[in-house]
Amino acid sequence: MFNDKQIFAAPLAGVTDRPFRRIIREFAPNAPIVTEMISCHSLVGGHKNCLRNFDRYDDEGAVGAQIFGADVALMADAARILQDAGAKWIDINMGCPVPKVATRAGAGAFLMRDHRLAGAIMDAVVRAVQIPVSVKTRLGWDDNHKDWRDLINIAADCGVRFAALHGRTRAQLYLGPAVWPDVHGTPIPIIANGDVRGADDLARAADLGYGGVMVGRAMLGRPWIIGQLSGGSAPANVGSVVLRHLEYALEYYGARTAVPMFRKHAAWYSAGMQNSADFRIRVNQMTDADELRAAIGKFWGCDLTA
Repeated sequence: MFNDKQIFAAPLAGVTDRPFRRIIREFAPNAPIVTEMISCHSLVGGHKNCLRNFDRYDDEGAVGAQIFGADVALMADAARILQDAGAKWIDINMGCPVPKVATRAGAGAFLMRDHRLAGAIMDAVVRAVQIPVSVKTRLGWDDNHKDWRDLINIAADCGVRFAALHGRTRAQLYLGPAVWPDVHGTPIPIIANGDVRGADDLARAADLGYGGVMVGRAMLGRPWIIGQLSGGSAPANVGSVVLRHLEYALEYYGARTAVPMFRKHAAWYSAGMQNSADFRIRVNQMTDADELRAAIGKFWGCDLTA
């Protein structure tokens, strides 16, 4: 069906940062992973308050860096910076539906409404780098404008190597089930995205002509799912994974930022477990790294001295 190089980890804003990618990589050594989206303005401007502007990817394996923006020259410059930082490919965000990106910034999903600008950006980025370029998009702006095939054809003409297609329109945001169209006959490989959760989804994507799948929200609290879908197994001790993830976050962000940021991960990891509601309430009040570490250890029964 699909091998371990065809099961992608999707870019998730505020989630697929370097600490989270390290956890994914432990369970899926060969999986292609896409970074959370990076603003071309912030990256080229070297904004110091955004750590991902300074990430290096040399030691991360198959990692693609996703950029968003509406300025053709800045998108090309951003692609060059990320290539120099060790990204294995550049992904252009043409599907983010949130208003601050898709309407106010004229980027993300807005590029589905302006194919001329989308083509200019894709052409400039492809020409700017020597590594592959992909795009991530949606079915269209709304039910009356499902013109994803037109955008894919433009992408192919610009030299884009492959595309990820989220099975919803921009108007749907993340509501309702994802619907994947048949993609047989497209000029470049298409990766199915949206509601990928299990082996049945992989089989369905293959039948519809997709070249792989991209897992998004199913990773929340289960970063090992990428490895599971390619034949691996879940961890025997989830608590040890949570603690390791916390340590990576503390190392990357520092305690002041990492502790409040990690609360959402603790909630996702604990979802569905006995007493998880009480655990989340307590964790959401914590500001101290040692206190959070101890709470995680107690909840999952981990020996913090081992």
